[in-house]
Amino acid sequence: METEPPIALAQSSLENQRAAERRVDMAERFDDVVIKSPTDRRLYRILHLPNGLCALLVHDPEIYPEGLDAPHDGAVEEDASMDEYEEDDDDDCDGVDDDEEYESDEEDESDEGEDGEGEGDEGQSMIKSKGKLSHTKKVAAAMCVGMGSFSDPYNAQGLAHFLEHMLFMGSKEFPDENEYDSYVSKHGGSTNAYTETEYTCYHFEISREYLKGALKRFSQFFISPLMKIEAMEREILAVDSEFNQVLQSDNARLQQLHCHASTPGHLFNRFYWGNKKSLMDAMEHGVLLQEEISKLYMENYHAGIMKLVVIGGDPLDVLENWVIELFSNVKAGPSLKTNYNTDVPIWKVGKLYRLEAVKDVHVLELAWTLPCLHNEYLKKPEDYLAHLLGHEGRGSLLYLLKSKGLASALSAGVGEEGMSRSSIAYIFVMSIYLTDSGLEKFDEVIGFVYQYIKLLRQTSPQEWVFKELQDIGNMDFRFAEEQPQDDYAVNLAENFFFYSKEHIISGEYAFEQWDPELVQNILSLFSPENMRVVVLSKSFDKQSQAIQYEPWFGSQYIEEDISPSLLKLWGNPPEIASSLHLPSRNDFIPSDFSLRNANISKNLSNISCPQCIIDNPLMKLWYKMDTTFNVPRANVYFLITVKDGYSSIKNCVLTELFINLLKDELNEIIYQAGVAKLETSLSFVGDKLELKLSGFSDKLPILLSKILNLSKTFMPKNDRFKVIKEDMERKFRNYNMKPLSHSSYLRIQLLRRKFWGVEDKLSCLLHLTLSDLIEFIPRLLSQLYIEGLCHGNLSEKEAIEISNIFTDTFSVEPIPAELRHKESVICLPSTSNLIRSVLVKNAQEVNSVAELYFQIEQDVGIEATRLRAITDLFSNIIEEPCFNQLRTKEQLGYVVECSPRMTYRVLGYCFRVQSSEYSPIHLHGRIDNFINGLRDLLESLDDESFESHRSGLIAEKLEKDPSLSYETGNYWDQIVDKRYLFDILKLEAEELKSVKKSEVIDWFNEYLRPESSKCRWLAVHVWGSRTNYKEEALLHGKLGKVIEDVDLFKSTSNFYSSLC
Repeated sequence: METEPPIALAQSSLENQRAAERRVDMAERFDDVVIKSPTDRRLYRILHLPNGLCALLVHDPEIYPEGLDAPHDGAVEEDASMDEYEEDDDDDCDGVDDDEEYESDEEDESDEGEDGEGEGDEGQSMIKSKGKLSHTKKVAAAMCVGMGSFSDPYNAQGLAHFLEHMLFMGSKEFPDENEYDSYVSKHGGSTNAYTETEYTCYHFEISREYLKGALKRFSQFFISPLMKIEAMEREILAVDSEFNQVLQSDNARLQQLHCHASTPGHLFNRFYWGNKKSLMDAMEHGVLLQEEISKLYMENYHAGIMKLVVIGGDPLDVLENWVIELFSNVKAGPSLKTNYNTDVPIWKVGKLYRLEAVKDVHVLELAWTLPCLHNEYLKKPEDYLAHLLGHEGRGSLLYLLKSKGLASALSAGVGEEGMSRSSIAYIFVMSIYLTDSGLEKFDEVIGFVYQYIKLLRQTSPQEWVFKELQDIGNMDFRFAEEQPQDDYAVNLAENFFFYSKEHIISGEYAFEQWDPELVQNILSLFSPENMRVVVLSKSFDKQSQAIQYEPWFGSQYIEEDISPSLLKLWGNPPEIASSLHLPSRNDFIPSDFSLRNANISKNLSNISCPQCIIDNPLMKLWYKMDTTFNVPRANVYFLITVKDGYSSIKNCVLTELFINLLKDELNEIIYQAGVAKLETSLSFVGDKLELKLSGFSDKLPILLSKILNLSKTFMPKNDRFKVIKEDMERKFRNYNMKPLSHSSYLRIQLLRRKFWGVEDKLSCLLHLTLSDLIEFIPRLLSQLYIEGLCHGNLSEKEAIEISNIFTDTFSVEPIPAELRHKESVICLPSTSNLIRSVLVKNAQEVNSVAELYFQIEQDVGIEATRLRAITDLFSNIIEEPCFNQLRTKEQLGYVVECSPRMTYRVLGYCFRVQSSEYSPIHLHGRIDNFINGLRDLLESLDDESFESHRSGLIAEKLEKDPSLSYETGNYWDQIVDKRYLFDILKLEAEELKSVKKSEVIDWFNEYLRPESSKCRWLAVHVWGSRTNYKEEALLHGKLGKVIEDVDLFKSTSNFYSSLC
């Protein structure tokens, strides 16, 4: 093989250098253009490359804190070991463990989004300064390509989403399929992507030394992806698994009905998700998928419609040079937006759709089409109308509907997703959550909607309402809480498509131009003739001859014509209910933004963790003034132990009933405060009431006083009792509809000593009366114990005054410590192999779950910190190989997870896979096979890779919280768990500095190898509808002991001592 002579190499190098210089010279840059908050210390530069790519470069000075210099070249492009860490002699506490999971008997039942992928944990890099470990942040990047599902070929629907998947499968320069993910994961980062209707976004975050290395791999997505046929065959299964995650989602079914029932030929009349059937059908009809996806890429992935955001700690000039170097080879293209044909109407008018629900819900959805309002973002007429139509205070539409027992909740506005906010049209949606009575009278409900719309037309647009929204937007922008870097990069990249350069940050907050005529014009479109009506309900006439089927989800629906007389009545109501009127002015909008830390002493400013300032039989209060984020915000959290609130199943349900009725009574106050960015959360956590107030500190004490005064005197009335009881019945019936939530519930149900099952709670609720509750409430509140945290823009005196509001309002006896409920967790027997096996709750659910939980040790004692650190390091090492093996290679399912679990201070480790194709037995076997290979994986890990994982994890442990809310949450976790180690992450980082690979191997051998006496596990199998449960369940005996009776098993088991 011939080689170039040295002279030729020198000439080539010189030519490359000159070409690079020309690219730099030809690039256009704009500094000081982007409007930013006065508190934002970051620097922004907009960069236009000659190929048409537009980039926003963000220099974040906190990535390299003051007094520290960036590495000379600004990046470590390949694996590199960090220097030995010096001991930290700083006794201050800087953070808490955000990996910890406080588990209760309540699981998150909210609907998942289309993509369903987690964003990954936030993390940061770690640097060395004057012998101490210093906090810094991660770096991030996002690329939004102006092409999405609207560009799908009609004969290959879901292709844009499939293309998004394929770009992760290697490039010419980095051909290994998991090279990009592996590189980012190894260096403390995470990756993700999602496909919208008009753009596709790819993003990552990583430890700051490795930004350029990650950008090199990332840039190849847009230059030379391989898109190999063998990878396509596997990724079709991944897309199909992703679709199956939402197959039983009512929200997804509702959205697809809108698509299906849109006018044939319109871009809305598509199937955006894509699945195995849509892609395989395309091939069966002669579509060459590899050619079609390559064509889609070549025609649409060009620099002219790409918006890149890079957030780093290096100077803007350095970031600019990297972007020019790495992204100049992206194919050039015009920056013109796609002009979609909008001649065809979106949907047929005068139609009502009845859609069968998966869950027990009654939702009335009204949708109106509006023109695209992208260019009116400084006026925001749709937000003005959403504020009034969605208001929940006295005089509002919801207030009227609740008073008549017709509805329990309402939301209104233009959604953030692509179909709702496209260049074709905006879709304004009002969702009304109906009672049983409201379902029967839904046409009457629609009549009240149009009465309120008529009121808005008669009163004309109100400038004072716009001014309130303007004031709220201005203060929210001025004192915006910082987001995690990855989220911020994505947000800015998306904003490129909606706002002008100067408003990339501020556009979403801005209410700058009052245009009453535009508001009137938009309001005129809220007519019955421009409205689509959908009733989503479990109460569905399955015997109807008019039933149709949506082809992709298989949803049953009925299409009906709305009578002309009803349309006429709605269009011009003969009267307006006297109780309907515009909202009152908002008294919670703050006016005092002064900072309490402005004049504090140096000693006080050096306090870096909460201090206990009250400790008596009734209350323990922790306090920390914010000296980090310098915003006029505060968070005040209380955990309230009530008398006998969890002592029996009846008391548990009565307590929940009381909380829900109280929230209903408080709704007007809480809603008004929320509009003014002062949020309230009241919930039943485990066995306690949790009250959280978060937002601008000025009016926070007033809000707390209003809440507590009303709570003290509150007694429920029969009409609201019936409605809230009905809501709770539905909630209990809908519980555990998602297999992943169901598996977590079953695990926790077995682990906790006292756990009231949701089926038993429903049975109990059905027999409760209003008199039961009225008799119970005085006893519930007769004795209390309160533990609280005041954190943020509050002086110590103000924190004590806040605690006095509590104690003055509820002057009751304290609950003695020995009578407060404490939770304890089962101690699984040595070498136990236990199995809980159930069918999915929803008979139509295709997904199965296998969850394998290994119990480690109780989180107590001097060795606990090191054990947590080693567990986290083990997880950091195996997470990417687990995903790569079980999802990417074996394609078991879309959800593949492995992570530590902390259940009431008992440490565990969990593997979990959800699949629509395989049974829990098969999934369990594949998890076992992966675990059996982990010893070899750990032993073969070279020193450099081990050090990379270790240093990356240390960096994550020492991450600077992005905002006050994150910091408060971390402190609160320690208080809830009664650990009070506010410097827990620093302690774990210190332990990690001396952890050796042999200790991780020893940990694995001790807790996960079947031969060990300390290896004990609980498997949860949730069987989907496609599995053969009766036959395959007979194989359980080969894996372990099946627990048939949970209560009997618990009665013969030992439990750890209670810690929280």
